[in-house]
Amino acid sequence: MERKYYELLSNRYKNIGEVTSEIINLEAILNLPKGTEHYLTDLHGEYHAFRHLVKTASGSLKIKVDELFGDILSLEEKHNFSKLIFYPEKILEGLKLNEYEKAHWYRVSIKRIISIFRLVSSKYTRSKVRKALPDEYAYILEEFLTLNSKDFNKEEYYSQIISTVIELEIADDFIIKTVNLIQQLSVDKLHILGDIYDRGADPHKIMDNLIGHHDCDIQWGNHDILWVGASKGHLACVANVLRISLRYSNLKTLEEGYGINLLPLGRFAMETYGGDPCKEFLPIANSDELFNEKEQYVRGQMHKAIAIIQFKLEAKVIKKRPEFNMENRMLLDKIDQTKGTITLNGKEYKLTSNNFPTIDPKDPYKLTEREEEVIKKIAKYFKKSDKLQKHIHFFFSNGNIYLKYNNQLMFHGCIPMDSEGTYKCFNIEGEEYCGKELMDKFEKLARKAYFKGSEKDLDWFWYMWTGEYSPLFGKEEMKTFERYFIKEKETHKEKKNPYYTLREDEGIILKLMDHFGVLKENGHVINGHTPVLAKNGELPIRAGKKLLVIDGGLSKAYQSSTGTAGYTLIYNSYGLRLASHKPFKNIEKAIEDSHEIISVIQLVDKAERKKVKDTETGELLIKSLKELRVLLKMYRNGSLIGRY
Repeated sequence: MERKYYELLSNRYKNIGEVTSEIINLEAILNLPKGTEHYLTDLHGEYHAFRHLVKTASGSLKIKVDELFGDILSLEEKHNFSKLIFYPEKILEGLKLNEYEKAHWYRVSIKRIISIFRLVSSKYTRSKVRKALPDEYAYILEEFLTLNSKDFNKEEYYSQIISTVIELEIADDFIIKTVNLIQQLSVDKLHILGDIYDRGADPHKIMDNLIGHHDCDIQWGNHDILWVGASKGHLACVANVLRISLRYSNLKTLEEGYGINLLPLGRFAMETYGGDPCKEFLPIANSDELFNEKEQYVRGQMHKAIAIIQFKLEAKVIKKRPEFNMENRMLLDKIDQTKGTITLNGKEYKLTSNNFPTIDPKDPYKLTEREEEVIKKIAKYFKKSDKLQKHIHFFFSNGNIYLKYNNQLMFHGCIPMDSEGTYKCFNIEGEEYCGKELMDKFEKLARKAYFKGSEKDLDWFWYMWTGEYSPLFGKEEMKTFERYFIKEKETHKEKKNPYYTLREDEGIILKLMDHFGVLKENGHVINGHTPVLAKNGELPIRAGKKLLVIDGGLSKAYQSSTGTAGYTLIYNSYGLRLASHKPFKNIEKAIEDSHEIISVIQLVDKAERKKVKDTETGELLIKSLKELRVLLKMYRNGSLIGRY
């Protein structure tokens, strides 16, 4: 069997020369600096803020500008050049210079851009950089890569290249494409720790961008998994997606992003809830979209209509799946419509609204014919949306429920624990699963449901969105009904899993790292999901610097509570850095105010400079090297005959 493997390997490396060449190449790669990794989480549809973080590499590109130009440029010059590196199109559009001034500006700017390009390229092999070069400027950029400041014989040669670029009036295009290349090369790998969807208007644009990214992975969030279930036509998931979209007045994603027709719901809601002010269901003012009072009223009706449908559909799942242990979330049968009250845990509460025209007190969980018609029709639109199907498929080809990479453990929510720090076990299909085994089991269930699951299998997507033992959710229950219909705040409280308290303890996090095979030295657990309330004194760095919680409010809906616009991480060859961000308003504001684009960065861990050989990629290359050396030996002793 081993000989067969090397015979197959010899088809790729046909002789001694090809084997030795690849060995030299791999040995050299192992000694390059470790590539930069960028960690983001809880994007929640905020496309422009997301693009800003990617373009700036969370402020690390600004650091490179400062390091490269030091005292050569003034602070203002470095700010202005950074803006060109981040938003070249906007800066070029705004140039107001005469012909002579513009030619000088182009020459100076292109030289500085080439300097940054050479710096970010220095971490990679020439071959990898060459593959990334824009075709029309590949020759020029390769020439500049070989630039030697001491080579006076070629000084005029390089100068003439720049002059010709300006003369041919392609300087704008050259700058834009070279800057895009710099942005790409500044980060080797992008990690997204979940919750791309809901609240913000443009998750579909984020997904398009991620699909086009050179190397990214996704750790699933509970909002993401809800959309996965909706894409498969699971009715309870579809209803939840619709309700959340209406709650944040965010129909752009559904209608424009994925072509999902909401007219059936709109017609039904206006007919059924006409005259109902639906005050509890008026949209949260979180959208940039403008709409008048009548539109707001209609959206409130649609919101209430789908919420009632959701409660009925969820009850159907709960009845069908007793193993979920969620009977306490069936609340419609506890309503007394004659009194306008609901009884929970032996206590009676007054409802904020008592207009339930589609709830039959004798059979409260039965959908009316119209409700069933509406939800099934819209579910078909979800299943038929090609763009949505493409995006969700990307979740499974590039995503996982957790990821251990380069000794960092990433997951969106929690590892279910009890109050003593013992991993809580959940019985699935007759077997108990806890800790890492539970995470692995949920991933298998999700993949089975997505690729070949029955309607019953699809229920797991809904459970992973809202179930007590779901590592993506991490609470005992979701109090959706209570938040809409009961004023008393005591009923709104959602009890978090003890993990969220225990994770402050370094011992608990070290135990967790060991459980997942993460080494203590330079290892960390990285979470999203729960916003860090910086304005209340909460910190993202916890448990003796072993836990990093980086959901700090990228979503506009959270920023009033968090006091920041989120945290991100940069892990380069020198160590791990945490960046905190100001709220991103728009590109124009970022360009107008130099300080708007600056991220506050602090060092989390510093170590000896890491090389590729110290990474997981390096482990694979070392394995390949061992195999190549065996193949070389077989060629040299005649066990295999080389071909020329």
